[in-house]
Amino acid sequence: MTPMPPPKPSTETARDRHVFHEMGQILRALKAEGPLTPDELAKAVGAAYWEPHRFDRALAFAVADGLVVRTADGGLRVS
Repeated sequence: MTPMPPPKPSTETARDRHVFHEMGQILRALKAEGPLTPDELAKAVGAAYWEPHRFDRALAFAVADGLVVRTADGGLRVS
């Protein structure tokens, strides 16, 4: 049996495990509070305490995946 090749230097992808947790926080906040503006959502999840740009990244993934949608007035809601 041939051994498997070693893993790549970094096993983390563009979507590391932490971003899934952050996306979950965003979804839970929107489910609990209803539609929010991006600023209100950031406050609801405590994004001020996240590493720089993590909130924007997690929100962008949630929108790209269709989990969160932007409303006509610029708000955000669960799809």
